[in-house]
Amino acid sequence: MSSKTVDFTQGKILSPLLKFALPILGALLLQATYGAVDVIVVGQFCSPSDVSAVAIGSTLMHTVQVFIIALAMGTTVLLGQRLGEGRADTAGNVIGSAIWLFAAVGLALTALLLTFSDGILHLMQTPPEALVPAKEYFTICAVGAVFIVAYNVLGSVFRGIGDSKTPLIAVCIACVCNIAGDLCFVTRLDMGAAGAALATVISQGISVVLSVLMIRRKGLPFYFGRSSLAPDRDILKKTLKFGFPLALQELLVSGSFLVLAAIVNGLGVIASAGLGVAQKLISYIMLVASSFSQALAAFVAQNVGAGREERGSRAMLYGMLTSFAISVFIAWGTFFHGDILCRLFASDSEVIAAGFDYMRAYSIDVLQTSFLFCFIGYFNGCGRTKFTMIQGLVGAFAVRIPVAFFMSRLEPVSLFNIALATPISSFIQIAVCVTYFIIIHRKKSAAV
Repeated sequence: MSSKTVDFTQGKILSPLLKFALPILGALLLQATYGAVDVIVVGQFCSPSDVSAVAIGSTLMHTVQVFIIALAMGTTVLLGQRLGEGRADTAGNVIGSAIWLFAAVGLALTALLLTFSDGILHLMQTPPEALVPAKEYFTICAVGAVFIVAYNVLGSVFRGIGDSKTPLIAVCIACVCNIAGDLCFVTRLDMGAAGAALATVISQGISVVLSVLMIRRKGLPFYFGRSSLAPDRDILKKTLKFGFPLALQELLVSGSFLVLAAIVNGLGVIASAGLGVAQKLISYIMLVASSFSQALAAFVAQNVGAGREERGSRAMLYGMLTSFAISVFIAWGTFFHGDILCRLFASDSEVIAAGFDYMRAYSIDVLQTSFLFCFIGYFNGCGRTKFTMIQGLVGAFAVRIPVAFFMSRLEPVSLFNIALATPISSFIQIAVCVTYFIIIHRKKSAAV
């Protein structure tokens, strides 16, 4: 087996962290391109109702994806801690148990999404003219939910062993396939939103096949055979202990964004399409902070397993400073030139104006997430996922939804004001994270 585990417990901190985070950033960038290409192609060749349909459908599927990524983080953290503890002999069992767990999750998700698709779209206040194409998009993607689950589980395994390059290669090839599929199904076959969904599902299936082939070719840095596939009750419990609070948090937090989207959708198809365009751009501008968050979770997990938590704290600080330095430029470009970016996703001037108005508020949040997401990655790596869940729920339901609802009642209604709910909630969450970080370190100091 030629693959090697990357050891984050020795030597320098910043350079290994950056080397690990950059491929994660690349993979996230390409994953975001899945949905972005759908909106770009549909926005240039179809009507605003199709743009609204793809925006709503992809937002719903994004909620599913972040739920799976969060649940799979349990595998990343547990695998990283086992390797940090020097218990590579049990790492194969972690993967085997994850296969059983996520196979059940994938089947359950597909069944639930297909059963409740009509109700979900109505709860989203889908504009009447976008309802049929939105149903087509959502149904096709729901059938392909198993590929979303499989890919993200494989990604969690790669991150757990310190390999962020292999997922990048797989998703890069799949992204090219998605672009080709969109051009074929949407522009040539005139399938609209359904064609965009079909291209997405096929490309996700390709990414799963490629990831499996790469594992077979490169091998794993520990034994993984038939005996490893037997589900281990203790491992399943620990995987869920780490992953379930994060998954619940992401599900409910994403639900708060769906509520925010429903508020905007109620303003009409132009506002809905503008929100869809803005959300695609937002998925890009948040990628730097997201990549550091995922990288820190694996980095810190290994150091916690090795009993070197001080390296994890320093890594978090380095991640914050690096992420913030990059985000300053992103925030400036978003606030002052976001309309240029919106033109990539839509040709209708009203949709572009609505998207730009929403994005300007998010430029503030870009700066804050440099700190918030690094805190989250650190706490996840420490296994403190219950706290991560709590702070996320505080931001979503105590701040974001009430503020968004209040802003939607102010005349004249402004997408900028509604979007301000997010940076306000991030500010509160950062304050909660700082307080908790100080508390746990004072307790450790007192114990010493």
